[in-house]
Amino acid sequence: MARCSGRLLCICLLPCVMVGHLIVYIMVSICITISYSPPLLPVRFVAPGTSSNSGTLASHPLNPFWKLGLEEGALWNQLQRFLDRQHNPILRGNRTWVKLPDAEDGRVREGDAGEAPADCRPDNRWASRLQDFNTLPEQMRDFVLSMHCRDYPLLTDQPGICGGEGQGAEAPVLLLAIKSETGNFENRQAIRQTWGQSGWVQGEAGGRGGLVRTVFLLGKQDPSAGLYPDLEALLELEKSQHQDILQWDFRDSFYNLTLKDVLFWRWFSLRCPRALFVFKGDDDIFLRTRSLLDFLHQQGDESGDPGQNSTERTRDLFVGEVIANAGPNRQPSTKYYIPESFYKGTYPAYAGGGGVVYSGDLALRLGRVSRRVHLFPIDDVYLGMCLHRLGISPSHHPGFLTFDLPASDREKPCAYRSVILVHKRSPKEMLRLWSELQTVPPPC
Repeated sequence: MARCSGRLLCICLLPCVMVGHLIVYIMVSICITISYSPPLLPVRFVAPGTSSNSGTLASHPLNPFWKLGLEEGALWNQLQRFLDRQHNPILRGNRTWVKLPDAEDGRVREGDAGEAPADCRPDNRWASRLQDFNTLPEQMRDFVLSMHCRDYPLLTDQPGICGGEGQGAEAPVLLLAIKSETGNFENRQAIRQTWGQSGWVQGEAGGRGGLVRTVFLLGKQDPSAGLYPDLEALLELEKSQHQDILQWDFRDSFYNLTLKDVLFWRWFSLRCPRALFVFKGDDDIFLRTRSLLDFLHQQGDESGDPGQNSTERTRDLFVGEVIANAGPNRQPSTKYYIPESFYKGTYPAYAGGGGVVYSGDLALRLGRVSRRVHLFPIDDVYLGMCLHRLGISPSHHPGFLTFDLPASDREKPCAYRSVILVHKRSPKEMLRLWSELQTVPPPC
């Protein structure tokens, strides 16, 4: 009888014990959840001027950029959604029609998203979609009024700079495409005399070199940028003497730097499609061109299967100082300002615009895919958007110092031993560095 009573007691107590264990488990789980802090994502730099710890940035994406970024409220997001639908192979037929904002009342209408306007004069059709348009900084208003156009005439061409189409013409191993402005004569001349010399360039310490060509990418002098003299006559003299300038008929401003990428890719596909690599940079950097050639040859020799051609191995090569986990700068006082009414979401990974290098094959694909990505005011970010569209991630290289060396090391030649690029350098500093770095710098 006592044995039966004990068993009955155990059976009765068992549910109570199990419930007690469950309560303890729940309480422990709650405590762990409350006390847990997610690991911090690596932070580099946002389109210069803002760190991603400031409360002004969009949150880090939880899904791929092209799924998360296209939120409803911002103009660029809406325009990109129209382009996505137009180029969706499932939705499109022989001719794709999508809804576009109407120029008159802001409502949508049926239209062909691929049709370009008759000219590139300022167009108010998108301004009506921005409730805060009249309060935006001038450069942002100007961009919105002209962002419908990416087809500007080429005023100055250099058709033979890459050797032409003849069978005996040698294509460059590296094409240096340098973004410049009309008034930056000293910068361009310093580059020609130092790291941007056209011709055969030997690698470091006698390493394998290659043919290098240089072009400077210019728009037209911006009369609204300040009280500056008309420099077009001097520019014409420079063009005739050096024959390395490409100039298009658009206003040269910070928000129009994206046009230089888009128009350069088009020129590249026509005039220089056999170049193996493209370096795109600013005219205030210092590039160790011989070290870059060594790096590019190494990529072709060591990546991929040994039996592959080196151009196949480097087909998706894109290298620079990669900036990840970044979002728009929401400070109206900075030139990198992007209002929330224009763009919502985060930026895809991109490389600092001081200088990047990528394969010639990728340059051709970037030109094609750029037609599917709506123009964005910041050229670095736009390039990252195009890469993301191609399914390519930029590769980080510690030798691309677009934010410069530590101040204490800038005057030491030995500090440049592992450097490929530094930003910023004046023409005088370029000449000094060039003289000091004619041999491989010793270790510090």
